[in-house]
Amino acid sequence: MKKAIIFIVVIGLVVGVPLSKKFLKSDEIKEVQIEAVDLHKIKASILASGQLKHEDEVKLSAEVIGKVSKLYVEEGQEVSKGQLVLAIDDQTYAAAVEQQQAAVDQQRIAIERQKMVVENARRQLKRKTKLFEQNLLDNDAFDSATHQFQVAEVDLKAGYEQLKQAEARLEQSKDQLSKTKVVSPIDGRITSLDIKEGETAISGTTNIVGSSLMTIADPQSMLAEINVDEADIADIEVGQKAEIIAIAFAETPLVGSVVSIASSAKQALGRQNLSFAVKLKLEAEQNVSLRPGMSCRAEVFTQGEQELLAIPVKAIQTEEDNDQDLVENYVFVLKDGLAAKTKVETGISDDSFQQVLNGLEQGVSIITGPDKIVRHLRDGDRVSIVESSKD
Repeated sequence: MKKAIIFIVVIGLVVGVPLSKKFLKSDEIKEVQIEAVDLHKIKASILASGQLKHEDEVKLSAEVIGKVSKLYVEEGQEVSKGQLVLAIDDQTYAAAVEQQQAAVDQQRIAIERQKMVVENARRQLKRKTKLFEQNLLDNDAFDSATHQFQVAEVDLKAGYEQLKQAEARLEQSKDQLSKTKVVSPIDGRITSLDIKEGETAISGTTNIVGSSLMTIADPQSMLAEINVDEADIADIEVGQKAEIIAIAFAETPLVGSVVSIASSAKQALGRQNLSFAVKLKLEAEQNVSLRPGMSCRAEVFTQGEQELLAIPVKAIQTEEDNDQDLVENYVFVLKDGLAAKTKVETGISDDSFQQVLNGLEQGVSIITGPDKIVRHLRDGDRVSIVESSKD
């Protein structure tokens, strides 16, 4: 029995003493780092990701159906506006033009014939009018001559309308024939060639083989299109500077600026939040080989560099009250060897510093680390300075 009691006492001492030191030793001095509240240069920014794209890019598709008879370009080749890049077999369309041209010619001949009919009916009506005036022709004969003349004029008008229809069909056939010759609408480079000689080009916008011919883009029109969260879009404005990092060239930051902001939001795949497409124009002479479709991330500087009263971001702690939907920021100020919990109102920030709007004055010493100590500090804890966080 005595052995059991001794064993329980020993276990209690082994476990209880450390716990009592941890929870009862409130006067333990904690070693911390401090830094004085001071003015710092802050450049507020917003981070977003997206892809590189060409601003001037045209995807050519077939407007007529036919076999590709000739390709005049290769992928990667430079082309100029109006240059012939592809030809579709035009035999059927050329025959249709000849057929419609013959129909137009035939209708013009028919009009000439009808003009003669009208002229003959006019002469006969003129003679019969004189006879009718001399009472040498009865009413029925005169009415018949008048009717014949009027019908001839109507037939002539109908002939002109038929000629218009025939000419319209001829222009339509010529237009179809012209579409067998595909030309580049812009100066640029063939970035994608999706069809080969002998394959059949298919008109339409469906994503099937033959509907897409090639993509032509201006290599100097590269831009980054990023998706900015709806919570941040109010801070984005046209003209703001940006730093873009293409994933393939992570060590080479690119310089750009905001050129357009989408007027409506969209939901990106795999994300619940809405975002706005923001286009960033890249400055020339970037000295890297950029390609459309490359992933990128961008930092858009929403405000110019400013010298503001600020503190290190790592010094700021946050308290949330879900019942009252309240979020408060605070820091620990060094006062007479004690940590004094102090509420602060913050403003813009960058990666290192956050602006202080209210709660601290310049020169006040705040506790900045170590993080494992700051996270567990309590108001009134005794502290000692071991190292300045600026060192």
